[in-house]
Amino acid sequence: MHIHVERHPGPDPVLLVHGFATTGALTWEATGWVRALAEAGRGAIVPDLRGHGASDAPHDPDAYSPELLAQDLLAVLDVNGNERVDVVGYSMGSWVSLALVALAPSRVRRLVVGGVGTVEQFGHWGVSAVQAALRDASTELDADSPLAPLLASLRQAPGVDREALAACSAGMAVHPLPLSSSVPTMLVVGEADPVTEGAEEAARLLGAQLVVLPRRNHVTTLSARAFKQAALPFLGAPIPVS
Repeated sequence: MHIHVERHPGPDPVLLVHGFATTGALTWEATGWVRALAEAGRGAIVPDLRGHGASDAPHDPDAYSPELLAQDLLAVLDVNGNERVDVVGYSMGSWVSLALVALAPSRVRRLVVGGVGTVEQFGHWGVSAVQAALRDASTELDADSPLAPLLASLRQAPGVDREALAACSAGMAVHPLPLSSSVPTMLVVGEADPVTEGAEEAARLLGAQLVVLPRRNHVTTLSARAFKQAALPFLGAPIPVS
């Protein structure tokens, strides 16, 4: 399995794990995270998860689960020679990051997860509806679904492997959410993000510090300066974000 990785120079790099139907660059470079880490004196390791970006993209749902994607991340750390890292995950990337902690707790120093609660979103909104929206530009999800604007923009993006994403949604939906953590953890959610239903309970199960960003939804939480201002000190980089 080939996993594409962008490595941004700097000491003690942070592993950044993107969510569904996007890429490492779109999630972490375009929103200022890589730059903020560099300003705080940290490097970054930015993979594309399998099925996404420039990584291999199997069309078999059995090729996707939080644990399998976490195994890919562990391989990335091994190849890169990173014995122990801080990790930031968002949305589906949060589940993968939590699976990494379960798989290899000694490899994760601290964990920041964002954009999740206690509800598995593919199953909640319906895998068949997600797959129909991926495959057919004339199909629309319910307007209340937080996946609707994401998939609407996805259908306009060139080079996206929709069948791989359809397989990913089906594969991830059948696995329980890994709502436990054995490392220091922070959970960041937007106040107006329906994806994060049950965030308080999720934080309790994770033993996590909970940060709620006012008026932010699933998309705008990721780019919020307040997210970075909370996460960087937690990761041992107590430098204000400009």
